Amino acid sequence: MLSNFLIKKFIKNNDDINDNKVRIAYGNLGGAVGIIINTLLFLIKLFVGLFAGSIAIIADAFNNLSDAASSIITIIGFKMANKPADAEHPFGHGRIEYISALVVSFMVMLVGFQFVKTSFSKILNPEAVTFEIMPFLLLLISIGFKIWLSKFNKNLGNKINSSALKAAGTDALGDVFTSTTVVISFFASNFTSLPIDGYIGVLVALVIIYSGFSLIKETISPLLGEAPDAELVQQINDMVLSYEHISGVHDLVIHNYGPGRIMASIHAEIPADINIMTIHNIIDSAEREISQKLGVYLVVHMDPVSVDTDEISSTRKYIEEVLKSYSIVKSYHDFRVIGDEKHKNIIFDVVVDSNEFTNNFQSENLKESIENSVKLAHPTYNCIVTIDLQLH
Repeated sequence: MLSNFLIKKFIKNNDDINDNKVRIAYGNLGGAVGIIINTLLFLIKLFVGLFAGSIAIIADAFNNLSDAASSIITIIGFKMANKPADAEHPFGHGRIEYISALVVSFMVMLVGFQFVKTSFSKILNPEAVTFEIMPFLLLLISIGFKIWLSKFNKNLGNKINSSALKAAGTDALGDVFTSTTVVISFFASNFTSLPIDGYIGVLVALVIIYSGFSLIKETISPLLGEAPDAELVQQINDMVLSYEHISGVHDLVIHNYGPGRIMASIHAEIPADINIMTIHNIIDSAEREISQKLGVYLVVHMDPVSVDTDEISSTRKYIEEVLKSYSIVKSYHDFRVIGDEKHKNIIFDVVVDSNEFTNNFQSENLKESIENSVKLAHPTYNCIVTIDLQLH
């Protein structure tokens, strides 16, 4: 397969995708191939469009030229994104890759808007389109190039989880549709005198605009801070729980500072009476090993929980029964009983569904209700509840 051949030919250690140099090589390869193919297609379509007098084909040609420019931006974005961290950007420059993809998206939309204007002019002032078989065949061949380029960029993007390369793949796939529409228009012009070229030009331009808008939505999400990948969340939870003496996990927070720059923190529940050096060594091992395996920077916070006694077990069971009456509560954690015989605190966190929970007023009401329920059965206990939101 040509894609695999190019990867093996131009990228050393291509399987080591966590290496910044390898990521840059993937970005450079995707960008270089994009520049070559899109420039070639621009020249072919421009020649065909000028020869045939077709605004739709010329619009498609300049769309390819903008794609070539986008590939240049992709290469620059990869180089800048892989600059090392500095005093002003302690977490690196990885999000520049998202910004470069955003620039590409705006460029795509700009081309679309320009050709809406040009195509309307063509509708108002139609000109005859000259059909020839050779230009027609060249346009068909160009579609094949774009299909391959789309698959190539998506393959690279999926391999290194690059939004910029995935965006390039999506854009190329959109070009397949627009080029196909242009080819149909060009062929149909041989059988009708209607100004179909201008109308198809508008359609192509609108598709280009929609493609750019879709890319903007896809790219801006990680910049704003999107929900972490569910599979990664599950992997981190399961791996932390696999270590000895860790009985529960919660409060996992994941920050994405760009591809290959994911930082996470998680709370791990440990027995309160365990030797501190023993558990410290276990936590250190968990942080180091999970970080290496998943390619994230993981920090594990130790949460000591009360070792079960008869009193704590019965209190825990009562709390569980109380929480069952609240459908909004999904789970609880960090349960502990602190104090002496005269004054004890029952402390725990409850996790509620964020979709059903909208404001602080609800939070305070829920806390007060749970605390009052506990107080009825244990009047000497002071109940302290913290509300955690379960994000989706």
